[in-house]
Amino acid sequence: MRGLDVLVNNAGVMPSSRMNELRVDEWDHMIDVNIKGVLHGIAAVLPTMREQQSGHIINLSSTSGYQVSPTSAVYAATKFAVRAISEGLRLEESVTSGIRSTLIAPGLTKTELFDSITSPEVQAIANQISGLGISPNSIARAIAFAINEPDDTLISEIMVRPTALA
Repeated sequence: MRGLDVLVNNAGVMPSSRMNELRVDEWDHMIDVNIKGVLHGIAAVLPTMREQQSGHIINLSSTSGYQVSPTSAVYAATKFAVRAISEGLRLEESVTSGIRSTLIAPGLTKTELFDSITSPEVQAIANQISGLGISPNSIARAIAFAINEPDDTLISEIMVRPTALA
């Protein structure tokens, strides 16, 4: 029996706003949670996974990690960073220690993520599209798919989007 098989690293807040609102405290919070939270999660499991020469780290990013939209520059930057971290982890660990790294990039999903938006303008936009999101179960199925592949197969990235916003 192994000590640790999978980490689902799902760290994220999204208090989005326009850059000119200068919500620097919110930017710092996003960086702390969305980037440092992912790094701390990896740091918590990597020694054990390296010792056992196996494991799977699933990092949740966002479609915003591929395309920036107005009001989401800082959030998108944090999700671009998660992509880079996941790719670096894959390159460093998959061959040498057998640890798999998968990035899951959800599009709009029905979660509490919009609750952290404090900008009235951005909250109004979010309210208009929130009903178009997909179920968190869709993301869970993507995670399960990546995990359930045999040890000789690495799913490096999966993007999951709502059909209504594709």
